[in-house]
Amino acid sequence: MSRDADATSGQPPETVPEDVRRFVLTSIPSVPFLEALLIFRASAAPLRVRTLAERLYTSEERAEELVAQLRASRLVQPGSDGIDFRFAPATAELARLIDRLAQAYAAHLLDITRLIHSNTERKAHQFADAFKLRKN
Repeated sequence: MSRDADATSGQPPETVPEDVRRFVLTSIPSVPFLEALLIFRASAAPLRVRTLAERLYTSEERAEELVAQLRASRLVQPGSDGIDFRFAPATAELARLIDRLAQAYAAHLLDITRLIHSNTERKAHQFADAFKLRKN
């Protein structure tokens, strides 16, 4: 099927909803961050960092970093034991937006992944540009 038209209707394919697109660009720093967020969202029970690391095929240290980012973003909170973590967006509106993000990611994985990478690359270029010597 072409990206330019739906094979059955001839219409352009659905794109990533604008609110989800904005959220990805402003709040999702990396694909592993998104994957970790979605793992927490899908889990019925709180998760340990080790379990998250296993599901992401990454080190526990990297999983700890992701959990710290998710906590700072007010998307997960420690469980009652202080060891496990659970999905806990700061607001109901944020929870609904993450639900929409999960749906969009399932339907448009490549588009959202490209969006994340393009944003990361743009930030890296801006950072590098800050160190370029300019002629006055």
